[in-house]
Amino acid sequence: MAHPAQHEHHGHHEQHEQHGHHGQDGRPGQDHRGHGHQGQGGHDHHAAAGGGTSWRTAAQATLHCLTGCAIGEILGMVLGTAFGLHNGATVVVSILLAFVFGYALTMRGVLKAGLDVGAAVKVALAADTVSILVMELIDNTVMVTVPGAMDAGLGDLLFWVSLAGSLVLAFGLTVPVNRWMIGRGRGHAVVHAYHQH
Repeated sequence: MAHPAQHEHHGHHEQHEQHGHHGQDGRPGQDHRGHGHQGQGGHDHHAAAGGGTSWRTAAQATLHCLTGCAIGEILGMVLGTAFGLHNGATVVVSILLAFVFGYALTMRGVLKAGLDVGAAVKVALAADTVSILVMELIDNTVMVTVPGAMDAGLGDLLFWVSLAGSLVLAFGLTVPVNRWMIGRGRGHAVVHAYHQH
């Protein structure tokens, strides 16, 4: 039977080895539990680093969606103006194009990681759908609410100021949504998983 002191020393040695493998902030018990709950993919990197998904990670994911949304919004407004569409149709075209470009940007990244087109589509849908929905809801609500913004032409300052303001507001309100989703292995955490491999 092992001497109590030897047993205690052995336990301390095991704890030290676990800490050496998992610990980052001097709290081995907490780090060890944290790694136990992180499932799969690259998002556990972000969770372990800051006790949860960092705001920077969420902001980067949101900026990615914002880029696609902005391209779709502007192109939709251009097409709506060029074809003389009424405001409702222009909004619909802009939203559809925002989704197209948002998904396309994500697919480009994961296709480079080696996924086939079918898998890339699934990743894009999982990564961006909620984020783009929230962003488009906020963005178009602002554009429709600002007097004269939808009727302003592409050469009108009111249009660009309204669009820029709506995108900034959409970005600010979508970041917390993305942070919550990434912290639970959803949204852009799916994309991060492929970028880690």
